[in-house]
Amino acid sequence: MNRRYAAALVISATTLSFSAAAVMAQQGNAMNSMSGMHMDAGKAPAGSATAKLGDLDISGGYVRAMLPGQPVGGGYITIHNGGSSDDRLTSVTSSAAGKVELHEMKVEGQIMKMRELKEGIAIPAGATVTLSPNSLHMMFKQVKTPFKQGSTVPVMLMFDKAGMVDIALPVVAPNAS
Repeated sequence: MNRRYAAALVISATTLSFSAAAVMAQQGNAMNSMSGMHMDAGKAPAGSATAKLGDLDISGGYVRAMLPGQPVGGGYITIHNGGSSDDRLTSVTSSAAGKVELHEMKVEGQIMKMRELKEGIAIPAGATVTLSPNSLHMMFKQVKTPFKQGSTVPVMLMFDKAGMVDIALPVVAPNAS
């Protein structure tokens, strides 16, 4: 296979992938009824994790159970900064995954795009920032054992100013909001 043909094939596959993502975003309501494909942010499930760290109130923490063959997991929390100075969620670690990244998903035009936020997530003074499905979220990669409903996933949240806090996120159904 020559290089030009291989490059054209890769570009075609990428275009098809982005087109499929756009269709999925447009059909979000239909996907809400499919297990593991819930697209609404909604409220955190009952029994979600909470913590307090300085001026930061952390609530609504949970992860979704992983479906068979799913290579990554998603985690969600709400952080309220009751203080007078900005802070930043700089990183997340977990013994349940080789790597946890902070991500943002958003629709640009008709294409759903996801990107890692290497600089972390700003938590402005007096503001509430929610990491939720189809928005800001934690992406668990190199998961050691797929997350199973009813268990918990330990995470350490690291903030620029407030420091670190350990929290155990409950694992809820794959389609939980």
